[in-house]
Amino acid sequence: MYGLTKTTFKAQALEHLRNVQASKRPLVILERGKPVLKVIPYAEDMQSELMKFRGLLLRYDEPTAPVGLDDWQLLQ
Repeated sequence: MYGLTKTTFKAQALEHLRNVQASKRPLVILERGKPVLKVIPYAEDMQSELMKFRGLLLRYDEPTAPVGLDDWQLLQ
């Protein structure tokens, strides 16, 4: 993923869109340094695209439970 300002995108929009299409990498458009738009390559079969992420996420049985309390003792 790469980012650029609205002004830079506007000046060479077609070139940037072709780059997203060819590289299959998303493009983030920034305004005053903050992301405002994201251009992503089109995928006909979104299910196969999502399958790339299968098995990468961890499961947390208690997502609100404190993590690493013993580690905080090292900072004192």
